[in-house]
Amino acid sequence: MNFEPPLLPARLTRRYKRFLADIDPPQNGALTIHCPNTGSMKNCWTEGDRIWMQDSNNPKRKYRYTWELVETAEGDFIGINTHRANALVAEALAADRIPALRGHTGIRREVPYGDENSRIDFLLEFDDAPCYLEVKSVTLKESDGIGYFPDTVSTRGQKHLRELMALKQAGCRAVLLFCVQHTGISRVRPADHLDPAYGKLLRSAAAAGVEILAWSTHITPDRIEPGAEIPVDLQTDTTLA
Repeated sequence: MNFEPPLLPARLTRRYKRFLADIDPPQNGALTIHCPNTGSMKNCWTEGDRIWMQDSNNPKRKYRYTWELVETAEGDFIGINTHRANALVAEALAADRIPALRGHTGIRREVPYGDENSRIDFLLEFDDAPCYLEVKSVTLKESDGIGYFPDTVSTRGQKHLRELMALKQAGCRAVLLFCVQHTGISRVRPADHLDPAYGKLLRSAAAAGVEILAWSTHITPDRIEPGAEIPVDLQTDTTLA
């Protein structure tokens, strides 16, 4: 997908209160913009980073601009807008780009399910049985080429794993897909050093038959699009313990 309207460059001053960031745009002086990311954004930014933001063109909005991308010192791009993850997966599903999920005859989104009052990101309809697909955005890189999820303790993520395991035990197909919005990541691991409970649940889910996938993205200041499938490594990373 192309960024429409085109993104505007700026320099980051700080990110705070989860949803806010201060930037220094080239011509307008200091400005506060919206940060569409509820996570810790660990390793995603430092003061002075070059970022890209999108203008809502709505002067009535309290924070008119939305932060979309960061360029790292190594030249990698990070998509910090977590809402993009589902849009990217939807694009890949529509184009039948995910081999494990080809052949669906319909897609429903945000369907209520489970005993813990969850909503599935995608309910894919197949001729034989439905497939429940949960999507998570990965942006944390702490080792060369390795991405980790979550970037902080995620009770919501733990809940979704329990729900997927329950679906699988009930005879449904259940899939977790990590959408990697960091061009420097080539494989994904559970972040045991940040949320050991999530890592334990992820391995239990895989053992129970929940399918665990990861998909890269291509990111530039002009566009962001689905890339290719990358490995999910469930081993414990003792270097970060």
